[in-house]
Amino acid sequence: MKTTHIVSRILFYLTRFLAAVYFFLAAYSVFTLLTGLFLTFKDNGKYFQVCYPFTERPLMLGDYNLPYILFDFLAPLSLYGLFFLLSSNVFKVFFQPKLFTPNGVSHLRHFYLANLLIPSIVIFIAFFFVPLDNEVWMFIILHGMLGAFAYFLAAIFRQGLNLQNEQDLFI
Repeated sequence: MKTTHIVSRILFYLTRFLAAVYFFLAAYSVFTLLTGLFLTFKDNGKYFQVCYPFTERPLMLGDYNLPYILFDFLAPLSLYGLFFLLSSNVFKVFFQPKLFTPNGVSHLRHFYLANLLIPSIVIFIAFFFVPLDNEVWMFIILHGMLGAFAYFLAAIFRQGLNLQNEQDLFI
């Protein structure tokens, strides 16, 4: 069990870091797109470049039209920030002193609901505004499978919590 604690703690910090990076990039991109600071354009404004602060070296590139910016640029950045944040909460469950807690079940529930619902809803809305690549459907399927796996894991945790609570009543 000690190995599980170590690995889950490492994955917790890694996914928290990745969540912070994705949220920062999303916020920084919104800032640059709204203010025009650290933003350059290519091909007569057809493409934009979000540059590193105080430079003209590109950090991120994209098509300069609103549907692309919303659905193909900002949505993935912010939603993967959310994905890594929820993942870190799940990994945090595995290095707590008690494994089966209401908090752990709640984190797993949030994770599976987010993976099952959010990608499908965003893709459904985006379908009306931007063309969808074949790779997008693969990501939907992967997140669906991950959500289903997390759902079953949450059911196991719920059962473990019930058994643990029954055991506590007998003591």
